Amino acid sequence: MKIYLIRHGRQCSKLCNVNVDLAEEGYRQAALLGERLVKANPQVVYSSDLLRAVQTAEAANLYWNVEHLIRPELREISFGDMEGMADEDIEIKYADFKLRQDRMEEDLPYPGGECGADVVKRILPVLYEITQSGYDRAAVVTHGGVIRSLTSYLIGLDLAKMRMLGNGLENCSITELEYHPGKKRFNLQRFNDYAHLENYPELLRSSWVEKEN
Repeated sequence: MKIYLIRHGRQCSKLCNVNVDLAEEGYRQAALLGERLVKANPQVVYSSDLLRAVQTAEAANLYWNVEHLIRPELREISFGDMEGMADEDIEIKYADFKLRQDRMEEDLPYPGGECGADVVKRILPVLYEITQSGYDRAAVVTHGGVIRSLTSYLIGLDLAKMRMLGNGLENCSITELEYHPGKKRFNLQRFNDYAHLENYPELLRSSWVEKEN
């Protein structure tokens, strides 16, 4: 079975993990994603219940016309007390935490929020629901922290080092997993594939934000 993990499109706010609509660029990204995956022929699309993920799934699904299932467990990692804050304010108020996080020695929870292991714990039941769905190909629209945490876990990478995977996951990028039922094992086929966006530099994260929390 193939599972396409997709980061949602660009949202209309730079504040940390606020539940807002897609920006115009986000809809463009989602359309390019939908067109890109037509040949892959997803049979179902899952998404988190956050607006940016739901709207990305809906826009891409205009090209697939498949069932759309919403699972709150697919939400972004909780940034806790940082949520709703601007990056520059986070860098000042949580400077000590950011230094510890950058050392990648511990799977640190965000202050008042989650760590990677927390995300994996709530995501795994949905992942196995998908593998037992009877479908051969599923698209899953979720979030950067989820994709990093889950991928790290599945390939055996220490969750403390999950931020080594992708220096800024692109919005509407594709991370492809292949599940082998007999072996009960996942293989990582590709990570942060955004070839469908490369001809549109204004749609890349470098045109919008400098770093991720």
